[in-house]
Amino acid sequence: MKNILSTLALFLLPGIALASAGVEKPLDLTTHGVGYAALVIFVIAYLFVMAEEFTHLRKSKPVILAAGIIWALIAYVYVSNGMTEAAEIAVRHNLLEYAELMLFLLVAMTYINAMAERRVFDALRSWLINKGFNFRQIFWMTGILAFFISPVADNLTTALLMGAVVMAVGGDDKKFISIALINVVVAANAGGAFSPFGDITTLMVWQKGIVEFDGFFALFIPSAVNFLVPAMIMHFAIPNKKPTASSEIIVMKRGAIIIIGLFLATIVTAVSYHSFLHLPPVLGMLTGLSFLQFFGYYLKKTHHRDVEQIQSGRTVGDVVPFDVFNKISRAEWDTLLFFYGVVLAVGGLGFIGYLSMASEVMYDQWGPLSANIAVGILSAIVDNIPVMFAVLTMNPEMSQGHWLLVTLTAGVGGSLLSIGSAAGVALMGQARGIYTFFAHLKWTWAVGLGYALSIWVHLWINASKF
Repeated sequence: MKNILSTLALFLLPGIALASAGVEKPLDLTTHGVGYAALVIFVIAYLFVMAEEFTHLRKSKPVILAAGIIWALIAYVYVSNGMTEAAEIAVRHNLLEYAELMLFLLVAMTYINAMAERRVFDALRSWLINKGFNFRQIFWMTGILAFFISPVADNLTTALLMGAVVMAVGGDDKKFISIALINVVVAANAGGAFSPFGDITTLMVWQKGIVEFDGFFALFIPSAVNFLVPAMIMHFAIPNKKPTASSEIIVMKRGAIIIIGLFLATIVTAVSYHSFLHLPPVLGMLTGLSFLQFFGYYLKKTHHRDVEQIQSGRTVGDVVPFDVFNKISRAEWDTLLFFYGVVLAVGGLGFIGYLSMASEVMYDQWGPLSANIAVGILSAIVDNIPVMFAVLTMNPEMSQGHWLLVTLTAGVGGSLLSIGSAAGVALMGQARGIYTFFAHLKWTWAVGLGYALSIWVHLWINASKF
């Protein structure tokens, strides 16, 4: 029972951990009362996370509390054994890991908010709606756009954008909306798997230096297979009729195109800092944030031009001057704080010794192929972020091909269920009562077929990397 509970908890838990963190001989607390208490606290906290849709308790709250309690328990044991600095050193290392991830995401979220404020996404949605495409065309266009936007804008933002398009076009046709949203979730998760910026899991792997920036592109074809197989199956369930057209035309605000360009320049800066200067990618991202800050200063100083455009009827919107710090404040802080709880909480589990135990079972006894396939299936139940955090913490010895495999399975495995990815959870809230857990479950077999074939294609075309 102890081993079952330990293994289950490790993957119901998010986290990055440090096995030693500067401590030569850390205490083995896996059979200690504190270790068992840590597992129970983590499981309870993550159950609250999974029940967020029903309790409306933001997911950051239980994991932050759990992290604080777990490290307090660990520190108490170490202090009692005369090791007064061990827990502090481990926590500080985990905080450094979190700081890199948080600041990287904060810059990306700020750019996305800036583009949303400049009406970039609204204009794209308006264009799709007004072209008079039928439901099947919209189904494929939103899916393909999700697949190619996700590598840049991340799967969550992409799913919300394309979800808004689907709901605006679908109107009262709940069947179309439901199936199209499933397609969007699958496409966004698949597209995010072949880019360091497409998902938190790929970002973590890249920042760890395990896979180089261009190395992820080897997953393009397997990711495409993961998206196309279920899409082709669901295509025949889409009604072949046209939605009601809309007369609304949305024009982007001044500076929108330049902000898109600055975002791309920021990505190039982050990649260059990492690839050529061997600096953390987050430093390049923060440098790129200064691009937006200076351009925001220009927009604010020339705000009278925005007012003139609105008064002349050339564009619509508010007359509030552009403020980059307003975009920063509108970042998904619940998500960022959730990652804090993830890093610190599972950091505690790793320090206790549980992740080493799980690594031995999965990667030494099962083997990397079976273990990495299982990671994808677990991602559908738990969410891919905590699962990938656990794998990175274990840091098993694997070939580049297997690291790419676990990146793929963790990224696309979440598509098997609606609760398996941030994209699915977000759309369940956006289309409440239409896109539901059971609506997605009806097509899990098709998504699962795409999942299996994408793994087979990866093993085939990237055989030289194993």
